[in-house]
Amino acid sequence: MKLIGSLTSPFVRKARVVLAEKKIDYDLDIDSPWTPETQVANVNPLGKIPILVLDDNTVLFDSRVIVEYLDNVAPNNKLMPSPNRERSEVKRWEALADGVCDAAALVFLEKKRPAAQQGGDWIARQEDKISRSLEFMAVELGDNTWCMGTHFSLADVTVGCALGYLVFRFPEINWQEKHPNLARLYDKLMRRAAFLETIPQA
Repeated sequence: MKLIGSLTSPFVRKARVVLAEKKIDYDLDIDSPWTPETQVANVNPLGKIPILVLDDNTVLFDSRVIVEYLDNVAPNNKLMPSPNRERSEVKRWEALADGVCDAAALVFLEKKRPAAQQGGDWIARQEDKISRSLEFMAVELGDNTWCMGTHFSLADVTVGCALGYLVFRFPEINWQEKHPNLARLYDKLMRRAAFLETIPQA
């Protein structure tokens, strides 16, 4: 099994955290669609990472498909419940966290353009998505130990990867001060080997 992706993508990190939590062996092939020599589009027609290449050369993408496959293929350390309302709530957390990552990545890429070409209103719109989503996460988490209450799940994996991406790319947001319960969750996640071993690297 091979995972194709970069060391900075929060979506790749999500897959790597799940692989670690499930104790699944794999090879990591470093590639980014933003480099001139990238081979990503030759494997995934969408030109996006992560990509999971199975032993029979079946290709899976995107991160949501990959992590669901991984959780089903290995019965240990289940991260998603059986289909029911709780599963829908886990997937909602995932959608929210992925949306934060999407918005943050778009802002990061836009700010790499020359200042005169940057869309200020467009950046503000993405930043507002991030702010609203963090507020929603904080309210939903409340005083719970984990996103889903008392047990660790894919919801925590995805939220942790989103918060970690903000720490990595946008430390000036300082969401930890505004949302101390999210900060406590993040600190707890960062004590897990799966998160420590996948800290984004430029």
